[in-house]
Formats: sequence, structure tokens, C-alpha cells
Amino acid sequence: MKRVLIVISMIILFFIIYFLQANFFTWFTIAGVYPNLFVIMALFVGLFMSKSTGIPLMLFLGICLDFFIGKKVGLSAIMLSAIVIIGGLLAKNFSKDSRITIILMTIAATVIYEIGFYILNIMLLGTAIEIVPFAKILLVEILYNVILTIIFYPLIQKVGYYIEEAFKGTKILTRYF
Repeated sequence: MKRVLIVISMIILFFIIYFLQANFFTWFTIAGVYPNLFVIMALFVGLFMSKSTGIPLMLFLGICLDFFIGKKVGLSAIMLSAIVIIGGLLAKNFSKDSRITIILMTIAATVIYEIGFYILNIMLLGTAIEIVPFAKILLVEILYNVILTIIFYPLIQKVGYYIEEAFKGTKILTRYF
């Protein structure tokens, strides 16, 4: 029951993020670039949820996102699921307690998402290759995502450990210690 409520909460969070991204952040752009809060959410899901729940959840939410704003259904779903997988790998190898580590993970996730999305757009939609404008957008988006991660880090960490406890549980056998 706890897991179902968490998944429903993540779906509600997705719609709140969509509202923020579509309405609120249109007023607060840096050089005309919006933050990509969906990358931060996918990284959060990858770090704190199990892959068996996180990947289908982000596939579903990515398809919803593509229906709302995408040109081709499935691109966001693929890239957000890839960020969940990368987040799961990073969670095993790095500490989630350090702000610097989380910031570096956010930078890596943003770069991977945007480059992957750009390559998929070039391959599937025939988008023209424009390296300099893409690099400018990527750098500003990284800066924006890092600033938002720093601001929301205490909330992300607190909620994340609660979700991790519900999905992964403690697997330490205390009897042997």
C-alpha cells in the first residue's frame, strides 16, 4: 500500500512539475532557456526507487510528456528511462549524502538526457545539426538544473530516503553483527 501511494504521489509530482515547467518557469528563463525538471525527477527516481518500479513509471510519464508537448511519442520516455537506469548505477557507486555528488550526478544526467534527446531528434525527425546553439542551451540548462538541485537538495534527500526505505528496505542482517 505504501508503494502504491508513493507511485501515485510521483504521478502527481509529475503533473506539478509539468505545470511549473509550462507556466511558472516561462517567466524565469536564463537566456531564453528553461530548466528541465523532468531530468531531476528521473534522476531522483533512479537514485531512490527500485529499477523495477522506476523504469516503467518513467516510461509511462515520458509517454505522457510526449503526448503533451513532444513531436514524436517515445523520445522523452526512452531518455527518462535511461536516466533512471543511470541513476540506479550511480546510487550503487556513489554516496547520496554529499551535495557535490548529487550536483555532479545532475550535471551528468542533464548532459546525457539532452545529448541523447538531440541525437534521437536528428535521427528520427531529421532535425538540423547546430552545435553552437545546442551547446549554449545545454550549458544554461545545466546551470539552471544545478541551481534548482541545490535549492531543493534537503527536500530531495529527506523524501528520497523515505522512498528508498519503502522500495528497497534495509537489507542488513543484524543477527550477524
